[in-house]
Amino acid sequence: MTDVWRFYERHATNYDGERGKSLMERAYLDAVTAHLKPGASILDLGCGTGEPIARHFIEGGDNLTGVDAAPAMIALCRERFPDATWIEADMRTLALGRRFDAIIAWDSFFHLDQDEQRAMFPIFERHIAPGGLLLFTSGVDHGVAIGNLYGEPLFHASLDAREYRDQLARAGFRVLVHKVEDPDCGGHTVWLAQEGG
Repeated sequence: MTDVWRFYERHATNYDGERGKSLMERAYLDAVTAHLKPGASILDLGCGTGEPIARHFIEGGDNLTGVDAAPAMIALCRERFPDATWIEADMRTLALGRRFDAIIAWDSFFHLDQDEQRAMFPIFERHIAPGGLLLFTSGVDHGVAIGNLYGEPLFHASLDAREYRDQLARAGFRVLVHKVEDPDCGGHTVWLAQEGG
């Protein structure tokens, strides 16, 4: 079991200061909101410090619920955006008892190991509203990559593209976008899927 949230708890202040706020993700976030009605409910899994992604949805008038396992991250979110809903919880055991118009797992889901990622698809399914959207980032191929940030190892893992498609289909999603190492988005590999597949 990976507990990368402990890394972010230790380095919340550094991460907050260095996290890019220019919103290179904007095209994908706009693709989500283009499918949704104003005031949509958004679940941001691994919301970090709430900037820039949660801020984007909040300022757009959406009803955002942010989830992060790191207390220091949630504390920063509550300070910045007191009117949004912030929940200190582990996405791997999430059971909110409600459904959302969109689920975002940007640069968070890929910190789980492969089995933990597979186990997330039923959680996505239980939390998505009919016709809702799921946006997440992944690696390119099946494997594990250990990065280094703030002098510490940082775990990432990925399934291969075929398995992501299979997992999404089993959970009732159809793929709208799969962009591999998008050069306009910092080299991110991005998935956008819609419930009802």
